[in-house]
Amino acid sequence: MQVTTIGLDVAKRVFQIHGVEAAGAVVIRRKLRRSELLQFFAHLAPCLVGIEACATAHFWARELGAFGHQVRLVPPSYVKAYLKRGKNDAADAEAICEAVTRPNMRFVPVKTVEQQGVLVLHRARELLVRQRTMLVNGLRAHMAEFGIVVPQGIQRLPELVALLEDEKTGIPQIAHEVLAAMVVQINNLTTSIRQMEKRIVAWCRTNAAARRLSTIPGVGPITASALAATITDPTLFRSGRHLAAWLGLVPRQHSTGGKAKLGRITKMGDQYLRKLLIVGMTAVIRSARRTKAPAFAWVNALLERRPARLVSVALANKAARIAWAILIRGETYRAPAITAAA
Repeated sequence: MQVTTIGLDVAKRVFQIHGVEAAGAVVIRRKLRRSELLQFFAHLAPCLVGIEACATAHFWARELGAFGHQVRLVPPSYVKAYLKRGKNDAADAEAICEAVTRPNMRFVPVKTVEQQGVLVLHRARELLVRQRTMLVNGLRAHMAEFGIVVPQGIQRLPELVALLEDEKTGIPQIAHEVLAAMVVQINNLTTSIRQMEKRIVAWCRTNAAARRLSTIPGVGPITASALAATITDPTLFRSGRHLAAWLGLVPRQHSTGGKAKLGRITKMGDQYLRKLLIVGMTAVIRSARRTKAPAFAWVNALLERRPARLVSVALANKAARIAWAILIRGETYRAPAITAAA
């Protein structure tokens, strides 16, 4: 019997396969080692292959797609509903095989090598920023033990380093050597972060979608390039509202009996994109408070009624909808016309 659908549970070394024929009867249920996987699919007639959208899934999707198979990536949270009782590799593969055939299932588009390369650059920069923050906090805490305290913020680091180099502070020699080594690590990380940011800006200038997205207020090259590399096919979202919901920027619903109850935002989807949008909109709020320009009238009016953090989330939701419209229409951001008061 010919295999029509396969659920593939990927791992580092051992892969689990669950295949069914057109009527749903199980045809294949076996384990394959990493070295055997491509050879197996190369000799298999083209069929539908479902893979959980996890680590290395995009790589395997591209490799299997080259053999003529129709590969679909299923979000792990959607696979869980089809998992029976115990969890193991065979049960996971069976659940994936069942989930990929659902007509209303939502799939993750397969990313290209270039898009994954840009996202690796973003993730590496984010990792280095976290490491630098840890070192700065450690340096601040250690120097506080000797009574040396400066205001918070990475921009205050030079003041802390200057006090470390001051002999009048009375820091013991053994502690001074350790703290000086931490400062060297912080400087090296700062240099690497700046180099990565230059590469991100350079890629943003060469990508048409990223250039258009960067025209949105509060969206810089880092956010624009992350959006362009992550949202590979904007037509998968029916509207900008669906994109904002995918990013977790809409209220969580807990409604029953015809009564709508809305809570905090869902925080679903890509956490990195959500953070970039909210941080960018925080900069817009600072500009609105400082300039009081007519273009920020809506923002300032909202700030009078709501906390700044809530306003930044609302602006991030609005920016996500604008980003969808720009990606769909192939246009740049156009600021709304300001009507004069009568």
